[in-house]
Amino acid sequence: MSGNGGGLAPFRARLDEIDDAIAQLLGERFDICRAVAEYKSANDIPMMQPDRVVEVRERYLARGAAVGLPTDFSAELFEVLIAATCRLEDEIIAALAGAASQQEAESA
Repeated sequence: MSGNGGGLAPFRARLDEIDDAIAQLLGERFDICRAVAEYKSANDIPMMQPDRVVEVRERYLARGAAVGLPTDFSAELFEVLIAATCRLEDEIIAALAGAASQQEAESA
């Protein structure tokens, strides 16, 4: 490794720690979204909540700006995250609805 490689080691180690924390937090966020999907399914609440999406997006952009993230990065990250979590919720709600329909058909 070049002479600069050793000097970068502490930065790289910290970046690895941050990446681990980001993955952990994203995993936790997806776990909560799974629970939300189950709750919505059990309580006949529509998956898409447009007002909530707007609220979360605005907060996401504000938090990003507060820590010096470029606005376009925060917006793109939010879009990727919300698309993935909405898709997950959709899949879970559809699977639960299918299971409920099958149970009703079997008990009829």
